[in-house]
Amino acid sequence: MQSRIFIACVFLGLFCACSALSCRWMEHRFRPYSENSLDLLDMMAKNMTNSTDGENTVPFPDHLYSQASKASAEGKLSFAVHILKEVSALFEEDQSSASWQEVTVENFLNVVNKQADELHSCIGSRGELKKQNTKLHLYFKRMSNEILKKKDHSADAWELIRREVKVCLIKADLLVSSLLPSNQN
Repeated sequence: MQSRIFIACVFLGLFCACSALSCRWMEHRFRPYSENSLDLLDMMAKNMTNSTDGENTVPFPDHLYSQASKASAEGKLSFAVHILKEVSALFEEDQSSASWQEVTVENFLNVVNKQADELHSCIGSRGELKKQNTKLHLYFKRMSNEILKKKDHSADAWELIRREVKVCLIKADLLVSSLLPSNQN
């Protein structure tokens, strides 16, 4: 009798460990980290002195987000992790002309990287949206080439990037939040 209970507990434990919805970090820590990353981006804007109103940006590939929002839990997490990793890579570029404080960027990168690592651990090494992730990578590459490089990594260029990144992080937040128990029907 005890061995049957033990086996049942082992299977239940394995099932729960494999489920993306059972990720404790995602359920308890994602929201504060997400809010913190957006607050840090807003702090960067407060230090901005130049105006970039009316400037063209690289529009977010909404069709990829739409596909991701219809994906499995692992697919949604994979897409969100990819956004976070791309944001981190983008903010590794030359920011010497940006008007924000270096410590704010360091804090922002720490938060974004922590989110990416922890969410990635919720899905393991599997990912569903490889083809779309390539397109997502190209979106971030275009931001780097068409905004940062064309404008010589100027403060104006970084402000445009900051705005675009905020949109990306909000979309990642919405995907992950849709998986949280408080948002389930």
